[in-house]
Amino acid sequence: MEQYKLFTPVKVGAIEVKNRIAMSPMTRCRAIGNVPNDLMATYYGQRASAGLIITEGTSPSPNGLGYARIPGIFSKEQVEGWKKTTSAVHDKGGKIFIQLMHTGRISHPLNLPEGAQVLAPSAVKAAGQMWTDAQQMQEFPTPKAMTAEELQSTKAEFVTAAKNAIEAGFDGVELHGANGYLLEQFLSPVSNIRTDSYGGSIENRCRFVIETVTEVAAAIGKEKTGIRLSPYGVASDMPHYPEIDATYKYLAEHLNNIGIAYIHIVDHSAMGAPTVPLSIKQLLRSTFKNTFILAGGHDKEKAEAELQSGLCDLTGFGRPFINNPDLVERLKNNQPLAPDLHMDLFYTADGKGYTDYAAYEEED
Repeated sequence: MEQYKLFTPVKVGAIEVKNRIAMSPMTRCRAIGNVPNDLMATYYGQRASAGLIITEGTSPSPNGLGYARIPGIFSKEQVEGWKKTTSAVHDKGGKIFIQLMHTGRISHPLNLPEGAQVLAPSAVKAAGQMWTDAQQMQEFPTPKAMTAEELQSTKAEFVTAAKNAIEAGFDGVELHGANGYLLEQFLSPVSNIRTDSYGGSIENRCRFVIETVTEVAAAIGKEKTGIRLSPYGVASDMPHYPEIDATYKYLAEHLNNIGIAYIHIVDHSAMGAPTVPLSIKQLLRSTFKNTFILAGGHDKEKAEAELQSGLCDLTGFGRPFINNPDLVERLKNNQPLAPDLHMDLFYTADGKGYTDYAAYEEED
């Protein structure tokens, strides 16, 4: 056990985390009225033995609340609600970053509060459907292309949300630039067909992301700022395009210059998505000098091998944390993982399949 790098501490920005196991962000849809609650605090507190918890996607804006029952962090009530979670995690010695997720075109008016609108870089409709509590599955709408004024106000919303997160007790903020949401929508020439300085060339398509990261880092500290990216991911109707490598290399160079705490790469190929080439992970790892996190389809052996090879500094585990709140202890002690994972309860509204999974010692 002692030779495992997985269970050794490491610095992430300004903080030291007690092991190299990150709990990946996972949407769980328990925030009734988009306000974090006691149930969520219990859930995260149960998993505080992770080196770093990254919360579910949390909207910086009413416009970004694309899914049913996801939390926000743009109101006083939401900030107060999140304080319960940060306290629960810190009381158990854990560290926690909030993931700021503006869903952009991956949204539906039925999931948004009155006055909010579905915004994106361009009026390009995503293929597919999403769940609404009001009318079940619905087609994605055609989004409204953001005006110059909306570009500025949306960046400002990210900055305010980041400041709110620090007020709520978070150790830092992860910007969600992956999985086809707003920030990635700017990166892709498929979803971004703008003809102004935010579209066209690689430099222009990366501009909104770089500006948002720069402004958030200036507001809360670069050492408290991270970003999640998904090169070669196809989630939320994001087809591949020829200049993927060049786009992400350019982006990583600028993120490195800003000096943010980490880049977090997600690879969904273990769940049937296209393979993410090892070469792009190596390219980003060599380009970005601070903490590098890899997530997607890891077990203990794969995680350890990637850490030992220097490919990453932390490993993100997602689904195993759902039904193994004590995942770190199970991995450390070579205990079997829980066999029961109730996928039908991933996005329901109560504690079933959420806070009712037992630790290993408590199992029958």
